[in-house]
Amino acid sequence: MLIQTLTPATRTPLLALARRIADAGCNLSDARVSTIGADTSLTLLASGAWDAVAKLETALTKLAREEELRLTHYRTSLREPSGHLLPYLVEVVSSDRPGILVKIVDFFSRHDISVEQLSSMRYQAMQTGAAMFQAQFTIGVPDKLHIAALRDDFLEFCDGLNLDAIMDPVKF
Repeated sequence: MLIQTLTPATRTPLLALARRIADAGCNLSDARVSTIGADTSLTLLASGAWDAVAKLETALTKLAREEELRLTHYRTSLREPSGHLLPYLVEVVSSDRPGILVKIVDFFSRHDISVEQLSSMRYQAMQTGAAMFQAQFTIGVPDKLHIAALRDDFLEFCDGLNLDAIMDPVKF
């Protein structure tokens, strides 16, 4: 079961949700917690027998009502392993300007590369105060793509946009 919440950072329901998952007889298979601005986003994946998942559904509905949470949950299935996708880490840093992220995601999309994870932020450079952009992607590169050619195309693309970037295989 996939569970998502959005709450003020001061009221994060991580512990309450983890307890409900365990009390229902389910396992917390995967968890992502992210604080953005003044809010926290939780994405949890719980797994268990059908009766445990049904019990969890009831507990989540009750928890959302009692705690006034913005909570969404639904039954999902595990993702099928994709042995033909090679995991690569991409990091990009540049001066901040509108549309950078869209252009990078579009590049990957045009090459049939899946974005598996993405984290990006805007910040001010400590030394100069310049508005900066930073993004870190984990991508799935189809094993039929020629890696050296892809890397060259990506770095040329980044050079054209004045982006500093690296693309390396995930090593774990």
